[in-house]
Amino acid sequence: MTGAIPALSHRLRPLLAAICLGATSALASAPALARGPDGIADVAEKVIDAVVNISTSQTVEAKVGGDGRGAMPQLPPGSPFEEFFDDFFKNRRGPGGGSKGGDKNSDLQPRKTNSLGSGFIVDTSGIAVTNNHVIADADEINLIMNDGTKIRAELVGVDKKTDLAVLKFKPPAKPLVAVKFGDSDKLRLGEWVIAIGNPFSLGGTVTAGIVSARNRDINSGPYDSYIQTDAAINRGNSGGPLFNLEGEVVGVNTLIISPSGGSIGIGFAVPSKTVVGVVDQLRQFGELRRGWLGVRIQQVTDEIAESLNIKPARGALIAGVEDKGPAKPAGIEPGDVVVKFDNKDIKEPKDLSRVVADTAVGKEVEVVIIRKGVEQTRKVTLGRLEDGEKAVQAAAKTQAEPAEKPVTQKALGLDLAALSKDLRTRYKIKDSVKGVVITNVDGGSDAADKRLSAGEVIVEVAQEAVSNAADIKKRVDQLKKDGKKSVLLLIANADGDLRFVALGVQ
Repeated sequence: MTGAIPALSHRLRPLLAAICLGATSALASAPALARGPDGIADVAEKVIDAVVNISTSQTVEAKVGGDGRGAMPQLPPGSPFEEFFDDFFKNRRGPGGGSKGGDKNSDLQPRKTNSLGSGFIVDTSGIAVTNNHVIADADEINLIMNDGTKIRAELVGVDKKTDLAVLKFKPPAKPLVAVKFGDSDKLRLGEWVIAIGNPFSLGGTVTAGIVSARNRDINSGPYDSYIQTDAAINRGNSGGPLFNLEGEVVGVNTLIISPSGGSIGIGFAVPSKTVVGVVDQLRQFGELRRGWLGVRIQQVTDEIAESLNIKPARGALIAGVEDKGPAKPAGIEPGDVVVKFDNKDIKEPKDLSRVVADTAVGKEVEVVIIRKGVEQTRKVTLGRLEDGEKAVQAAAKTQAEPAEKPVTQKALGLDLAALSKDLRTRYKIKDSVKGVVITNVDGGSDAADKRLSAGEVIVEVAQEAVSNAADIKKRVDQLKKDGKKSVLLLIANADGDLRFVALGVQ
């Protein structure tokens, strides 16, 4: 063992010498190093004055606990004042948690609560951007500049779906610094990014990391497409900017994943591509005006793709079409698969939700669909997504199995029966729903795995309407003879909401 170390060192000595001799030139020429720490310092110096702390206050009713104590003021976790108030309210009260003067009603008075977050100036006329959750329900909003100047701000508008808010304020006498948006679509994995904000009330904090992932969907909303970064983002960073090394805002820091509440290197930012559109509309209209197609969509699984003769599996499957929606007059039908919208490829349902929402209301667009294995193009004039409407993923509703079963026929692990007045009443199925009702599902069947349930109605089999159980069994038997591995069913719940389900037939 003692002889191995000198031998290893002897072999490495020429390599180490070469590294030492070439260190100066390598540092001078390697673009990654040159744009690492040096670039970060330059960006921070350039943009730091455009980043602001957001301070909000809200009047809330005092809550009294079981021991008679009033609630302690809500401070951001990790705030320097948290320990002070914790000590004051827990240890310096009189008996029973009341005030020293013994006025127990003083604990029941409404009190102000404060919260802190981050934001950034995008227009020197007095426009700033932050997260909606930073200013939600606030009675008062203040911007605190990098030099400590405090300015009252007013709300221009919010978009809860992307968690963004736009504020306006009266600019101070001194000149302001505003930042520009960059193109988040040009971000590459591993690219350096910089977060600046107000973590744990420590304003003007600069952290750096890389882009860990793009277009990340964490199921927090219908338009998820986050930038994931390992730049340290903590509580209080919400609403702050994520910069590239050109000093351009490529995202708004919004979420973290952390079991402890502190950064573990998994943070998420709304991409600038989304932010720009939202900010523009909030400034122009004070609200979001999103495009609306009027369809229900679902994933094209491998089984569904095989049933529809689509290779490879892709697109968004139309499970239902709103009677008064824009898709209806354009001739889009349930069973169609959207593979392109306004010249943009649609790989999955989320892609369609995002691109439709981002398209101007009233614009006529071309929609490429696949219907029974053949591509077709439809022209649609988009409507406006109203508050009560949303891009929805088709989903099943669970129905309780009836205690009493009618005469049925079995197929695909299902007990099937023709719709009757009694069955409509039992399962509360609307008169507009036509097809064959499911009265029982075998627990170990593929149908159970796909969450089919009693009370749902099979409307179509292999894109052909059915009215009785014999039709279904006949078509399934034919598919088996044809060597098909699965059959595509169009399923309606009691209210008539549709979705497609592919079941194995072999």
